[in-house]
Amino acid sequence: MFTATTLSGSKPEQYAELASQARSLLAGEHDRIANAANLSALVYHALPALNWVGFYFHDGNELVVGPFQGQPACVRIPLNKGVCGAAASTRQTQRVADVDAFPGHIACDSASRSEVVVPLVAGGELIGVFDIDSPELNRFDADDQHGLETLAAVFVDSLA
Repeated sequence: MFTATTLSGSKPEQYAELASQARSLLAGEHDRIANAANLSALVYHALPALNWVGFYFHDGNELVVGPFQGQPACVRIPLNKGVCGAAASTRQTQRVADVDAFPGHIACDSASRSEVVVPLVAGGELIGVFDIDSPELNRFDADDQHGLETLAAVFVDSLA
């Protein structure tokens, strides 16, 4: 049985601990829905000041909502729209301090003020995105981005 532990130490140390917990939680399971559901819950409950954590999966044409924690979400996002679409189309992490200042931002949850979206790519193919929102402006820094990119890599690796 998996048990999450309280994170301690510096922010990089906390993310390293969270990545270790994620590896343990996803070990031996290769189903993307099961792993996305568990990773969303782990991150949502482990990190402070979040209001949405989840996945959008690429269906070949657009992003479709997958497992998440938070308020109900937009179901479909075109690849050329919003922060999620930007991460998917550029395959680069998007860290946005103020979502209202992001051109074309899609307000799925009006409480969201900042966001990080990490593209999920395996074997050169877009799987989807890992999306993390906060009700606080400028909630995410470079340490958060690096830590969330590591967690996204743990997820992608779990699918192999």
